[in-house]
Parts: sequence; C-alpha cells; structure tokens
Amino acid sequence: MTTRKLAVIGNGMAGVRCVEELYRLSPDAFEITIIGDEPHPNYNRIMLSKVLQGDTSITDITINDFGWYKERGIRLILGEKAVRIDTAGKKIILESGTALPYDELILATGSSAFIPSIPGIHKIGVTAFRNIKDCETMIEASEQYRRAAVIGGGLLGLEAARGLLNLGMEVHVVHNASNLMNRQLDAMSADMLKRELAQQGMRFWMEKRTEKILGRKRAEGLLFSDGTKLSADLIVLAVGISPNAALAAGSGIATNRAILVDDCMRTNTPHVYAVGECAEHNGTVYGLVAPLYEQGKVLARVLAGVDTEPYKGSIPYSMLKVSGVDVFSAGDIQGDVEVALQQYNGLQGTYKKVTVRNGKIAGAVLYGDSSEGMKLLDYLKKKTAAEILFEKPEGGAGGNDEAVLAMADHQTVCSCNGVSKGAIVSAIQEDGLQTVEQIREKTKASGSCGGCKQLVGAVLSCVLAGAGVGVKKTDPICSCTELGHEEIKEAIAKLEATQVAEIQEKLGWKKAGGCIVCRAAIPYYAGLAAEAKHGVEEPPGSGEQSDVCAREVFFRSKEILLPHPVRLELSDHYLSSSDVLVRDFGLAAVPAGWEVYAGGHAEHPVKQAQLLAVEAEEEMAMQLAVACIQLYRETAHYGERPWKWLERMGLQPLREKLLDRGNMEELLTRLQLAERTEMAWSVK
Repeated sequence: MTTRKLAVIGNGMAGVRCVEELYRLSPDAFEITIIGDEPHPNYNRIMLSKVLQGDTSITDITINDFGWYKERGIRLILGEKAVRIDTAGKKIILESGTALPYDELILATGSSAFIPSIPGIHKIGVTAFRNIKDCETMIEASEQYRRAAVIGGGLLGLEAARGLLNLGMEVHVVHNASNLMNRQLDAMSADMLKRELAQQGMRFWMEKRTEKILGRKRAEGLLFSDGTKLSADLIVLAVGISPNAALAAGSGIATNRAILVDDCMRTNTPHVYAVGECAEHNGTVYGLVAPLYEQGKVLARVLAGVDTEPYKGSIPYSMLKVSGVDVFSAGDIQGDVEVALQQYNGLQGTYKKVTVRNGKIAGAVLYGDSSEGMKLLDYLKKKTAAEILFEKPEGGAGGNDEAVLAMADHQTVCSCNGVSKGAIVSAIQEDGLQTVEQIREKTKASGSCGGCKQLVGAVLSCVLAGAGVGVKKTDPICSCTELGHEEIKEAIAKLEATQVAEIQEKLGWKKAGGCIVCRAAIPYYAGLAAEAKHGVEEPPGSGEQSDVCAREVFFRSKEILLPHPVRLELSDHYLSSSDVLVRDFGLAAVPAGWEVYAGGHAEHPVKQAQLLAVEAEEEMAMQLAVACIQLYRETAHYGERPWKWLERMGLQPLREKLLDRGNMEELLTRLQLAERTEMAWSVK
C-alpha cells in the first residue's frame, strides 16, 4: 500500500501543531513534507519579545528542533517559498522551480505584519516586529542609535517597546486610540497599564495619526496629522497583521480576507485545507494561539479519519504578561453589555470587571492578578448565570493558590494546549516534576503564549507543599468511613472479598453493618470489579461479534447495573424531539442525521441535555449513546445522576473519550461482555 503524501506550506505554530496531533493519532498514515520560508525550525512567535529583550535565545523559543522532524521522518524544506499550487495536478511549485506532489495539502501560511500606506514607510530604519529577522534588525539598531518610536499601542507594540527599553533605547509609543490595548482592555485597566509602563520609562503619544515618516534616505522621525513631530532613529511598525492568502488566491482557492474554510477546515478545493491566521471561518480570522490549536486538532482528526466534533469557532481571550504586568481579557467587555462586577484595589494595583448579557456572563478583564482568568473563561464558555460571581468561595488561600484549590481536575489551566489541572497534577506526581519548565516539557502547559505560567507554577507549588491538590482527601461517601467513591472503587478492585461485611471489615469501616448509603454503594462497586475480572478471563463467546442492533442494546442498557436508574429517550422525528432534552440519555432524528444527548433532567433541578455529537447514520449514533452509558457506569459515583456526572467530568473531555473510535469500541465491548456473562451479583 502506497503511503499518502501530506504537504504543509508553513512551518509555524498552527501547521506544526496539526502535524503533531496527526502523528499522535496515526503516525504511519502520511509521508509528510513541511515547507517554511524562514531558515529556522518551528519556534514560538509569541516569545519574540523575550528574544528582543536580550534575555532569551532563539534556541530557547524553539518548539520543535531539527531532531524532532528527523525522528518522525518529516521532510523539512526551509528558506523556500511556495509560489503556486497546481490544484488540478496536485503539485506545489517552489520559488526554486521545484515541483512537490501531494495527496493532501495544508495551508498554514500564517500572516504578515500590516504595512500602512504612509509616505516614507520603506526608508532605512523602518522595520516591522514579526519574526526573528525583525528582532535582529532592532537589536543591531539599538547598538548604534538612541531613540525609537513604536507605532501601535496594542500588545505587539508594547512588547516591542519593552524590548527596546531593555536594549537601552529611549522609547516612544504612538497609538491612534485614546486607550492602550483598546481591543482587550477597558478605559480603567488601560489607564492603569499606561501609568505602570510610564513608570518603566515608556513615553506615550495618544490619539496620534502618522502622516509621514521624516528623513531623506534613513528615517529620522514622524509627522502627525495635527502637525506635531517626533524625532526617532528607529521606527517599529506594530499596527496589526494581514493573513497570507495571496498564494491560495493566485491558485484559484476561495479567499475573502483570508482563506475560506468550513467546519472541518476544508477549502473549496478538494484535498486542500487551511489552519491558523491564514484561515477564515464563518467570517472570523483568529490571531490567538488557542483557536489555532483547536483548528489544528480538528483537522488532524479529519485527516486521520477519526470521528471529531466540527470546529464551531472559538471565544478569543488573552492571558498575558505585558511588561511584567498580568492581564486577562475575554469576551465582550464594552458595548451592549452590563457591568455585573467591578473591583479596584489601588494599594495592590489590581482591577477586575465582569460583564453580563441577558443575565449570563459575557466578558471579563483582569489587571494585576490574572489568577481567576481560566475560571472566568470557563464561566464565559458555559454562559453561566451572573449569580455565581457572588457565591462565597471556600478556603482561605489567596491569589493563584486559591484559584488552584477552587479548580476541578477537568478544568483547563492552559487553554492554548488544552491542558487540565488534573493532567498537570498527574504529571507532577507520576514523573516527580519540580519546575514549571519540566511541566512545560511534559505536558506543553505554558508552552505557547505563556500567560498561564503563574497558574502552572501555583499548581506545582500546591502539589509539592501538599496543599490539597492531588493528595486532598475527597469527601467520604458516608459517615461510616473516611474513604471517598474513587478510593473505595480502587480498594474493592484489589480485594478478593465479595461480601459487604467482609469488604467493610477489610476497609476499616467505623460502623458495623454500615448505613443505607454504603450498603447500596459497596455491592455496586463490587459488581463493577467482578465485571472487570470476568473481562480478563474472557468467558466463552466473548470474542464473537453480536448481531444485535445498537438500538436494542441502547434500550436494554438501562436494565444492567447502573450508578442510578436512568431514563432513555429516542425520537424518530425531528419535530417531536423535545423530551430528549430532559432525559438522562437520548437520541433525536434531525435532517442531518442523528443527534446524541446526555445529562438532561426533567425534575428539580431542571437540566437541559448536552449535545455530544451529530452522526449521519442511526447505527453509529446508537453506538455512541451506548458507549456513553458504559462510560457513565464505569466513572460515575454510586447514586450520581447523569447530569451531575456530566458536570463533574466536563463536556469536552467526555467528547474526546467517546469520539475516539478505539475508546468507543472498547466501551461497547465491555458493556456487551457484562450482558453476555449474565452475572448473578453475589454481594450481599
């Protein structure tokens, strides 16, 4: 069988992350070639300001070194530009004239610095701030010249200004708006940032529009529209980015502002895809790391032939350290929103504002302390009611430690790379990690924008100090024991005992005979343990394929051992699917196929079921629902209703487990095995 050829135009963060995911899912599926126009391997563009400041080398910000490509058999072509794509012949034409064939093509061409149409813009001494070469140009200028002007008061401009200050230059920031970072900050937080940066040595020219760059051959300063002037020896442009879509447009691939893609990151041309800053999805072009990685993950699963949730867009957010100041911004913080919470602490230099729309959290901005950022982002994604902001927090810790202790294991710490608190805690405990750098190496947490570095450090310090993270005693299932549900499950799985009294004795029960809670929970967990042991023994017929359709298995599944009785619903017509939304597990026929739901509840508290997936075929939808029921059986606590289980597990982690075809098939096998063995639960 001939291995298919996958070509990636662009060696940046989005394209290479997609390749990383694809290699993890199906390492032998493609013969991969990556083309990059810079001479460097894949590096973290967000960390360029660190290189400019002089305290970080290019090697330090490299994400994948040359050895990484070699180990995976990836052909890497650097310093070459793709000038045309022959979509009919499925070939890429390079600037050197070389033609590279492909079966599948990913366009990850990224973006370039926006160059405004200002007279004198191409003079010597004018540079953008976008890549390593730009950093080198600025460092060289600082060795000879004294005064720099940065056009642009957004994040990129302020990072450039901070780097130039570190290089010993006098730095002036020119911004056409009244507030710094006006896309991310409100007036209050922007003013606090401006005061802080002014104390660091930056000088500001607000609401200024540059009319002309002064000087003959070399730039000597700026002329503004109000007639005022600013002398400068180095002009840095940081006024935005432009998607690199010209290659696609010139090759007949549909573009607008960027390359147009659908929910699977496909362009209008067969076998051609796009991800990252060059891609436009539903009218939006994303310039932040997390959305680009989300796109790459979806595309990797598409190329690997693995079932995946379509990309539906992202909530842009920024969790940054701007010149040493922690800043977080997400959602809508201005416009048609109401302010639900606003706090200012002049002594500590912190500020917090949360906005709402129709009673739901719509946006947030934090200044000086971003420890609550991921929690607020989670509220924002879930459209949580504003009342949660005023609930009294548990515990007495402060800052990042309080945020860590308040987080559930499934909650995300590093949104760029999708790393949860639980994953970080496990890595620290299992691998004996001692530093944030080791955590980044192992899990990728804090390895992209770096905004979560403090929170990662807080998780580490809490674990190392034994402050209740990872080693925290869970709530006991009842007053008869100190053990929680997971501890009891693990203990029973290791015991040979089958009688309730015997299990209680071996686990040190406080009360002989137990209570109504534990007398019911122990047989349930013992039953699951018995199932697992029978599975290892492989009873007769366990390897045979069942001819029973998934629809029958779906309805029969409520009769087997479950943490709590469940209500199932099947709607064969999309006009009568309302009951599905208030059932524990349900399926609804829709024009596009079948929708699979979980976690509904018709009684108090009323809960609307969550959409797990949409499948084209009924059989696949039924299998997914049955696999979800089995996952509920294996991971729920005894007595825990599906809606509470779903809230504890988290919707996205649940989807990832179920949409992995291998995981789903294993779950189905285990449920069918439990049915075939027809166990007589002997625990009494």
